[in-house]
Amino acid sequence: MIVIPARIESSRFPRKVLADINGVPMVIATANRVKDIDKVLIATDSQEVLEVAKSYGFEAVMTSSEHKSGTDRINEAVTSLNLDDDEIVINVQADEPFIEKEVVQKLHDRVVEIGQSAMMVSCYNIIEDSRVDDPNLVKVILDCDDFAIYFSRSRIPYSRGDCENYYGHLGLYGFSVKSLREFCALPLAPLEDIEKLEQLRAIYHGKKIAMVQVLSESFGIDTKEDLKRAMLKK
Repeated sequence: MIVIPARIESSRFPRKVLADINGVPMVIATANRVKDIDKVLIATDSQEVLEVAKSYGFEAVMTSSEHKSGTDRINEAVTSLNLDDDEIVINVQADEPFIEKEVVQKLHDRVVEIGQSAMMVSCYNIIEDSRVDDPNLVKVILDCDDFAIYFSRSRIPYSRGDCENYYGHLGLYGFSVKSLREFCALPLAPLEDIEKLEQLRAIYHGKKIAMVQVLSESFGIDTKEDLKRAMLKK
């Protein structure tokens, strides 16, 4: 199952999940990109988003407005469905209206492959040095087995010589229902709050995040400037 968390408010760009993307609301544009992979569920805290989702034929559920992260919102939605522990849940952010189907499929396949040897799976790609200092583009560093060591909005690693590649994180996550429940049961972490990156909760508590490299030209819509850029993308 693919679950799209769609919070109506955003500190950087309020109501962005309903912003127009080529004639449809952003959350619907995102859902349309992935609907052929698996069943799509939109989890929201907004009656307006709920009604928009249903008007486009997507299943949607109301969730609490108090959640600290999209994954916590997804957990509430999934819990209400009473799915089996080994069911795969893919978190696709509502602000990824250009995410490629192939990327989501590769993430799904990696969740199946990794089993219980990691709490969650996510994606990365190689980014140009000119983009590394953008705080809206999250960076990740990896160990030799492609498990995440750390994520940051800052340039990591800091290079005092030559850094061959910088890796950008794509905000998609794959879980089993069991590991999703376990993640959301972890206490909130200081690093998570400092960087405003929910995946740091897992790392702070010593859990593994398996990463898979993908090729993607997608970008998240974090600001109104990103939306202007999106209007130029077909």
